[in-house]
Amino acid sequence: MRAFSGAPLALSAVLAVSATVGCQQVGMVQAKRSFKAANTAYQAQDYKKAAELYEEAIKADPSLAGAYFYLGNSYDNQYKISKKGDPANDAFLTKAVENYKLCAEKLQGSQDPTDKMLVQRSYEYLQAAYGADKLNDPGQAEPIVQQMIRMDPGEPSNYFVLAKLYEDAGAYAEAEQTLLNARNAKPSDPAVYMTLAGYYNRQGQFDKTIEALEARAKAEPNNPDAFQTIAAYYWDETRGDASLSDDKKKEFVGKGLEAVDKAISMKPDFVEAITFKGLLLRLQANLERDPAKQQALLKEATELGDKANELRKALSGRSS
Repeated sequence: MRAFSGAPLALSAVLAVSATVGCQQVGMVQAKRSFKAANTAYQAQDYKKAAELYEEAIKADPSLAGAYFYLGNSYDNQYKISKKGDPANDAFLTKAVENYKLCAEKLQGSQDPTDKMLVQRSYEYLQAAYGADKLNDPGQAEPIVQQMIRMDPGEPSNYFVLAKLYEDAGAYAEAEQTLLNARNAKPSDPAVYMTLAGYYNRQGQFDKTIEALEARAKAEPNNPDAFQTIAAYYWDETRGDASLSDDKKKEFVGKGLEAVDKAISMKPDFVEAITFKGLLLRLQANLERDPAKQQALLKEATELGDKANELRKALSGRSS
């Protein structure tokens, strides 16, 4: 009897393994079925049903890592800003954050393009969840955006988000340096110069604003909008800064006219540029002491305004 005493134990072990494998296979089938149904509900924007089905899929197969992102996003989409503070509503955001993190953790390091995309999206939505209109926790958002930058150091938009976090927190040196890092990461991208110019303009640093705008024009020398934008900033600064001397105003108007003329030379029917040239000429007229020259400038400004209106009507007629 002893010789055969191990047989029942071995058979039990085999049966146990077989049962485990069978259960796993059943679970995987159930997971796939639930995941497919969840995706259908998600695409139909039925986020409540989608969340329930993604939960079922993950329960049946916890290794279904991609499902965590969609589960998180399904909860995220059920959150209503207007109901902020309501426990049931806020719970959606808590669950969203939890599942975004799980997706990022489980897929971190994967070289599969879809997995990498889901990790990126998880971080993007996590960062948004910590934003002012949701959890309002910039301290949690900062390391997430820093991780996004490490994942894709050549993508300027992540630097922009981090810089805005620093700016809103009053960390201006860090905000500026982050935008400079964005410029260094992709110096050919006009957006980095426009974002940098916007930052300097909010800080009241007009010289640096113009430097950034001119760098943008250098990056895309054949784009008339780059030069028109420079003209618009000169116009706004001249009329808006009461502390400027008349000589400085004349200098700014002259530089604005130089930039707008370049824009018009590239695109003669550029309505915005023609309009701003008229506005700049009116500022120039206000600074002119000679009545005859003043009237001539106002006459030219009026003619440009009329021309811009005619072009608008013509363009509107073409599009209708």
